[in-house]
Amino acid sequence: MFFAVLAVAGQIERNLFREENLEGQVTSAAKGNHGGRPKVIDDDMLTFAVALKDKGVPVPDIAKKLTIKTGKNAGKNPSVASLYRALAEAEEAAIDGGLPLRPELVHIRRPGRT
Repeated sequence: MFFAVLAVAGQIERNLFREENLEGQVTSAAKGNHGGRPKVIDDDMLTFAVALKDKGVPVPDIAKKLTIKTGKNAGKNPSVASLYRALAEAEEAAIDGGLPLRPELVHIRRPGRT
């Protein structure tokens, strides 16, 4: 009976710890912190990579042209795997969100010219 009481107390403590942990995660998510490692390839790099890929440049060559801006690997090139992953995520987000992956060209006409 003594061990049963200890087991119940331990289970209650684990449940309490789990609830507090989940509450902390929800609070952090509301503040914009979702945990995990930061992305190596930012939006500017991704836009540049998509433009080069559209021109037919191989992905390993694109990775050599990009430079990581922040973090412990600042100044180095991202891995080819990271670039493939970022391109796939961008493609998937464009399909799911109904947004174009590549911006359409816009021709600006000046007044008085046709």
